[in-house]
Amino acid sequence: MRGDSAPEIPDVPGARLRRGAFVTVAVAGALRGCLGRILGDRPLGPVVRAMAAAAAREDARFPPLAPEELPELHVEVSVLGEPAPLAAADAARVTIGRDGLLVRRGRVSGLLLPQVALECGWGPEEFLAATCRKAGLGPDAWREPGTELFTFLADVFGE
Repeated sequence: MRGDSAPEIPDVPGARLRRGAFVTVAVAGALRGCLGRILGDRPLGPVVRAMAAAAAREDARFPPLAPEELPELHVEVSVLGEPAPLAAADAARVTIGRDGLLVRRGRVSGLLLPQVALECGWGPEEFLAATCRKAGLGPDAWREPGTELFTFLADVFGE
């Protein structure tokens, strides 16, 4: 926050795993940033460190966090599992609170973490529609040919 250097990444096996991860920051219960990396092509430690800084300072939906917000800061890390394809006909198989969703069409994609649907009280179809909107697509795009759907699990850690 004050330009200090980033903390060292601990030398533990988990930090070397190659996984995608998202970091969510909230202040006094209100979302203030959430950014991540879908691909599991880099070690988790550096991904989490980079995404934590980005979520706090670079999420275009919010102004950067201010030092006075730190006492009420809550940080949550979601470590992503491998995405598994989902056929539109199998949408009812999405388990709210367990499955995250990734929607992709061409060069656009949208991802919502498993906890989002639970927090919003959505069912599977509402969750799919919201993920499509996140990708900049129409809410029913998940039903259309050319749209790829994936579910994934996430291990979620919060402070």
